[in-house]
Amino acid sequence: MSADSLVMSIPEFAHACSISRGLAYKLARENKLPIPVIQLGRRLVLSRRAVKALLDGKKGTEDD
Repeated sequence: MSADSLVMSIPEFAHACSISRGLAYKLARENKLPIPVIQLGRRLVLSRRAVKALLDGKKGTEDD
């Protein structure tokens, strides 16, 4: 997925957070990620804006 996409995959999130893909998928399926998980069919994706806010130390759902 390109960096200009509005969403990122779970494996991209795992890489950005330095956690395993398995752990990222487990947390997403259990709704335990600190940001909302978007389900598109069978795909689970995350908002790049929310991930950036999380990694910047801001609340994941804030609008900047």
